[in-house]
Amino acid sequence: AGIAAHQLEAVVFYERPLLKLDRLLETYLHLAPRGLRSFLRAAPLWLHERVHTERRIRSALGDYQGRVLWADHHESHAASAFYPSPHQSAAILTIDGVGEWATAAIGVGHGHELEVTHELRYPDSLGLLYSAFTHHAGFRVNSGEYKLMGLAPYGEPRYVARILDEVVSLRDDGSFTMDQRFFDYMGGLTMTTPQFEARFDGPARAPESPLTQREMDYARSVQDVCEEIVLRMARTAHRETGATALCMAGGVALNAVANGRVAREGPFEHVWIQPAAGDAGGAIGAAYLGWYRWLSRPRAANGRDDAMQGAGLGPSFNADQIAGELRAMGANFVRMEEDELLAHTAELLASGKVVGWFDGRMEFGPRSLGARSILADPRDLGMQSLLNLKIKFREGFRPFAPSVIAERAAAFFELTDESPYMLIVAPLRAEHRLASRATGLWGLDRLRVPRSTVPAITHLDHSARVQTVSAARAPRFHALLTAFELRTGCPMLVNTSFNVRGEPIVCSPTDAYACFRHTAIDALVMHPYLLLRTNQPVDFQLGASKRPIELD
Repeated sequence: AGIAAHQLEAVVFYERPLLKLDRLLETYLHLAPRGLRSFLRAAPLWLHERVHTERRIRSALGDYQGRVLWADHHESHAASAFYPSPHQSAAILTIDGVGEWATAAIGVGHGHELEVTHELRYPDSLGLLYSAFTHHAGFRVNSGEYKLMGLAPYGEPRYVARILDEVVSLRDDGSFTMDQRFFDYMGGLTMTTPQFEARFDGPARAPESPLTQREMDYARSVQDVCEEIVLRMARTAHRETGATALCMAGGVALNAVANGRVAREGPFEHVWIQPAAGDAGGAIGAAYLGWYRWLSRPRAANGRDDAMQGAGLGPSFNADQIAGELRAMGANFVRMEEDELLAHTAELLASGKVVGWFDGRMEFGPRSLGARSILADPRDLGMQSLLNLKIKFREGFRPFAPSVIAERAAAFFELTDESPYMLIVAPLRAEHRLASRATGLWGLDRLRVPRSTVPAITHLDHSARVQTVSAARAPRFHALLTAFELRTGCPMLVNTSFNVRGEPIVCSPTDAYACFRHTAIDALVMHPYLLLRTNQPVDFQLGASKRPIELD
């Protein structure tokens, strides 16, 4: 904003640390002495950092003397969902692991007013249930849940009845209770107990060990349960509010498969999801609460345009800054006029090349949306494996998403609304599907069988996690998709985040060049510059064989 800290009217924190501490202490006292080890691990962090949040904020801002305000965790999620949405009135649904006490909430927003009306409370938590199965499938909690969602199509729902009959008591309104005999997250150091292992066919998979059908069935089963719970909660939100639009946030709102079912099968005419639905988005919600609630600013929404600006809230770099960083790294690059650059990039993609795409302000949130992206041709059956194994250095089953021209999306996907933030999974239309040739194949063996005319982005169930790209939100990315369609007849590209496993999405030109160097990406586009792998210095070519450090 170009201002100093003393010019701020207020700073708002997205949750109430003392209420969270209250929940932790009450839980430990309830479980004592069983939770002692977990308490001893958590206590120093709270005593030295979290109870002093206000002091740390003031210090970090240079002895800030203004107001520090506090919002409830799920209220911040609700605000992040409703206030930047295009809707003047809407129901609100937030679902995650746990905030202070709430694990899910229903609310309603109108104009500048927002109220949370219903809560599901700890220890019953859809986010923690999903994380328990994430842990048992051998993935890291709080980062591997999206892997479990991606693995689900390869499995069978053979544990669904067991979950709903013995572990989760689900009610018609979407609320539920969990049998805590199966879980250890309240006071232990792991997510699950020996009873969970006994009921779900053995101990947790060792991380990085081969995946088996059991883990695929875990993923499918808990995903099916998750979708059913979210649908029931959405129907309850509609019944309680009478709203025609639904706004969603919280970590579970990143489950694009569940979101797709809410959009298609739920009672709402429109569904809008905060693109940074996890806790990072809570900062946006907290700021909005300060603006609309405490400062009483007016709000008007037109029903069409959201206020997230395509999630392009991060840093950007002009042509001189990009050139300066590239020269400092000894890179070879060519400057082109925009039309020439777009045409050349489209030609590279059409010929099967993988392109790193760096354009404008970095995305805020976990999805690459055409600012920091790795792009490829979705018609290539082998592209999914190539990108996973040689570019991203990650598990071969992981699916990729299509970015499609918004005006052409309905020709390929059964979408009820736009999906600008890649948070909706939608079925492909029948005319683009191919008859299954996977008879007799199981698990990951089905990955190599083409399922559609755009196999690199098609899930096993003939669906895809879609981003619709409009010229208004992302003009240059839209122009590239248009140029690619002119050459190929295909109005979409594979779009995955510009990073490798264990590293954040690239931010600066230096980051982008480093990722380009240490992967098999063929070309890097940083408007107005084009860099080809074959034109880089000799020592750059050696870097392509160096596998980056893996952190997960």
